[in-house]
Order: sequence, then C-alpha cells, then structure tokens
Amino acid sequence: MLFIALLGSYLLGTIPFGLILTKLGGMGDIRTMGSGNIGATNVLRTGNKALAALTLFLDGGKGALAVLAFASWGRDAALVAAAGSLTGHIFPLWLKFRGGKGVATALGTLIALNWLVGLLACITWIAVGFLFRYSSLAALTAMAVAPLFSLWWDESPMAVYATLAAALIWLQHTENIRRLFNGEETKIGAD
Repeated sequence: MLFIALLGSYLLGTIPFGLILTKLGGMGDIRTMGSGNIGATNVLRTGNKALAALTLFLDGGKGALAVLAFASWGRDAALVAAAGSLTGHIFPLWLKFRGGKGVATALGTLIALNWLVGLLACITWIAVGFLFRYSSLAALTAMAVAPLFSLWWDESPMAVYATLAAALIWLQHTENIRRLFNGEETKIGAD
C-alpha cells in the first residue's frame, strides 16, 4: 500500500503546471526563460502575475491532493504521499528529472498534513518575502522553521518529513544561497 501511495503521489507531483500554463498562455517554454525553472517564481518573471499565482496554487494543490488522497490509508501513507509528490515535482520523469524547486508543493503537503504547521510556514514565507523581497530567502526560511513547527504542533514523523523536505529544498537552492551571500540574488519584482 505504501508503494502505491508513493508511486501515485509521485506521478501527481510530476505534473508541470508552470510549463503547461506558460505554453497555454502563449509564452513558450518556461524552461528557456529566467532561471529555467518550472515553478511559480520563474513564471512570475514572465510578467504574468495571474499565471504565476495559478502555478503557485496548482503546485501547492497537487502536494495537498496527494496527501489527502492517501490519508485514509493512515498517517504513514499520507507522509509517503507527501514525499512522493514533492519528489515528483522536483524530479519529474517526463522532464528528464529537472523540475521545480519544490517550495509550493512542500507547503501544500504541510497544509494537508497539519493545517496549522502549513499555515505557519506560509506566514513565514510571506513575512520574510515582504521584509527582504527575496523569494529564495523566504522559501529557505519557511522550510527551515517547518520542522520546528512540526515538532511543536504535530508529531515527530511529520517533523522528520519536514526536515527531509527542507534539506531537499535547500539543496535545490544552492545557487540562490550563493547569490544571496554575494549580494547578487534578484529581488521579488525586480525582473
């Protein structure tokens, strides 16, 4: 059963909404623009805020849907589904394992696993993004505190998932971290 949850949620996670929406919106292949990433932040760089918001919602939604689809099979299945959808988003088979950085999908899984933990992580992202205007810094901070929120308002299995998700997302942001340290990271709305 856990394998089915992992495989099903992985496949759901591989749906590249940013790529699909930008192509449908007549903007071409998002992988040839900006950072080359398929996520909402790069879609925002196209100047289409509506498509960026929809990408954010759908990428988060697929993470939440994966968790909710398998939650009736138990907490372990829900956690495996969370991991599967996040992995699918970051490493989609259809795109030669080059997907998004996983932030929206991870936040969606956190909301579905424990709405309070997910909400607090989202609030952290918004607050840091508003204060410093760096999407990457907001994402890194939100994911760094998510395991702490999980320990406080949930149980250790969720904290383990949140820690693994944070580690994976931090690895996906190594170039952003370098640019932040060098003062070269692009601010939100600067493109």
